[in-house]
Amino acid sequence: MYSQPEASDNGAGADHVRVVDFRSDTISVPTPSMRHAMFTAEVGDDVYGEDPTVRKLEERSAALFGKEAALFVPTGTMANLLAIMVHCSRRGTEAIVGDLAHGFLYEQGGAAQIAGVLLNTIHNNPDGTFCLNELVRKFRGFDVHEPDTTLVMVEDTHNICGGKVLPLDWLEKLAAICREKGAKVHMDGARVFNAAAYLNLPVSRVVRDVDSVCFCLSKGLACPVGSILLGTKEFIKEAHRLRKALGGGMRQVGFLAAAGLCALDEIVPKLGDDHARTRRVAEAIDQLGSPIFKVDLANLHTNILMVQILSKKICSSELARRLAMVAPGEIEAGVVDSEGKGIAVKLSARDWTFARIVVYTNITDEEVELAIKKIRYVFVEYEKDL
Repeated sequence: MYSQPEASDNGAGADHVRVVDFRSDTISVPTPSMRHAMFTAEVGDDVYGEDPTVRKLEERSAALFGKEAALFVPTGTMANLLAIMVHCSRRGTEAIVGDLAHGFLYEQGGAAQIAGVLLNTIHNNPDGTFCLNELVRKFRGFDVHEPDTTLVMVEDTHNICGGKVLPLDWLEKLAAICREKGAKVHMDGARVFNAAAYLNLPVSRVVRDVDSVCFCLSKGLACPVGSILLGTKEFIKEAHRLRKALGGGMRQVGFLAAAGLCALDEIVPKLGDDHARTRRVAEAIDQLGSPIFKVDLANLHTNILMVQILSKKICSSELARRLAMVAPGEIEAGVVDSEGKGIAVKLSARDWTFARIVVYTNITDEEVELAIKKIRYVFVEYEKDL
């Protein structure tokens, strides 16, 4: 029988198992200084606009991003939906979005379900971009039979494309096309600080050419809740109104905003460390030379690593189950931590031809080495069985 670990906040599982949780950077938890900032935060009623900590976070975010205004919202999904609702405010409009975009795949069709907006998909390239010539052909509204295209959405970094960072010259060309067509550009920038770290540029430069952008505080930035939506003052004014309709009006939310302020100071400057740890995992897999499991080391940008599964006999969900188990013989083979505990590695997988590894601020160098030890053991085991 395999031993099934139970995850806990600090990454340690059951007494006999050490868990390294790579499923998502949403697993990240607040640091001690973040918890202290939350505990001591000055708060007020944000629906009345009287929470000073929320105001401080919004003002600081707007300054960092070079946008006129910002709005604290509970989730990135709400932020994206608000952007759609503001930019596509007239009935009979549509937004163009990549076919691998989070907003299309994983937000329950909120654009249609709630906003009444059609999402028209465009094929994503492996680097998260899409063909700009195809984009031009996608615009509609020139015929009475068609919806009006009023918005184009991009994602940076691109999740399903493996944490890829969009090229700045591509963004500039896309924005020029949209201006010519009279459409707006919204960036789902859930991990846009990772993009800035990869490019070694201020985040304001990364988002310079988009009309609106959001970023997640609760992914790699270790906050418990929250995202920030940014744009012009008029855009944020309307988004603020619609946030209330979606149930996003919160009261003494400064307790959460305090974590966001701490993240900007404490976590954002260290995102490059997450990228380096991700690369160490990728290099270890690449060095195995496995005929079954491959990584694209040359095109690894940030904290998301896609492990391609080349055998049709293995699905990613089965691989995930195996890595999360401690099998008979592993302890004897030395697949243990410094205390002799078995190692379980959790990663994100469905019925995909790949598995996803995401590194975040709470993952230590020691845990990276433990994960590599377990991954090597399991990958070699699969090669023997095949």
